[in-house]
Amino acid sequence: MMEFYKTLDGHITPISQLEDYTWINMVAPTTEERNFIIKELGVEPTFFSSALDEEETPHIDTEDDQTAIIIDIPDRTSDEKGNIEFCTLPLAIIMKGKTLITVCIKDSPIIRDFTNGLIRNTYTQYRTRLIFQIFYRISQTYLAYLKQIDKITDFAEQQLHKSMKNKELFRMMTIEKSLVYFSTSLKANEVTLQKIFRGRLLKLYDDDKDLLEDVLLEVKQAIEMCTIYRDIMGGTMDAYASIISNNLNIVMKVLTSITILMAIPTLVSSFYGMNVSFLPLPVFWFPICISILLVIIVAVILHKKNML
Repeated sequence: MMEFYKTLDGHITPISQLEDYTWINMVAPTTEERNFIIKELGVEPTFFSSALDEEETPHIDTEDDQTAIIIDIPDRTSDEKGNIEFCTLPLAIIMKGKTLITVCIKDSPIIRDFTNGLIRNTYTQYRTRLIFQIFYRISQTYLAYLKQIDKITDFAEQQLHKSMKNKELFRMMTIEKSLVYFSTSLKANEVTLQKIFRGRLLKLYDDDKDLLEDVLLEVKQAIEMCTIYRDIMGGTMDAYASIISNNLNIVMKVLTSITILMAIPTLVSSFYGMNVSFLPLPVFWFPICISILLVIIVAVILHKKNML
């Protein structure tokens, strides 16, 4: 998919053809769409390869009069069981002449906020500022997703004391994996943004520097949150393992006590079922009474020892 946008009358507006100061948004572009941009604008083909590689790490590429910034953006999906999963995807921002191009393998709500006009003061004529606005939106989305992860973790912790199933364990493992993805991507994004902040790759104005400083602060905050949540998650996982072990021990203790109590009537009945002449009161009601008495005595003893 390939879309053209331009700021007209102060608003991001879709247009039908390529013009000066156009923003081209490409989502999983086809070969024909890529070839069109390469032919019309002379964009380096390797920029598209980097953007469409899910394993690509954040970096900056320059080639003659064009620059490509690869940065990781957060993404939220759901598995077959409805569990929320978080990961990251590479987003390429390419500057060529008077045109800005964004390329991603998946349609992102971050870009949609811009194309739908939800972000104010967005002008395609100011490419550098638009790029930093996208960066700022990305960092805000990281923080929002981290807060969602925190809520999911709190819910999973509430289930620990009463659950011995693997459902909560798998949910927490998924969260821990998401935090690893976020932490790795955020640290790589920070390095890339620091390179831009030095002003050697892009010409920065004072307002641009202020906005980029805000982006860096948001990224650093997200990194700290990731670190804190990972530490909490590690402790929670250890607590979960201990709770499961304790719950299992309690169940085994109760089952053992019940087995002991059930064995008493069987033992007494076995004696009276033998052909033994010296047993007292060989009538049907006496074994029942003595079995009940022994069960009560043993149950009281087990209860005092917290076995029941």
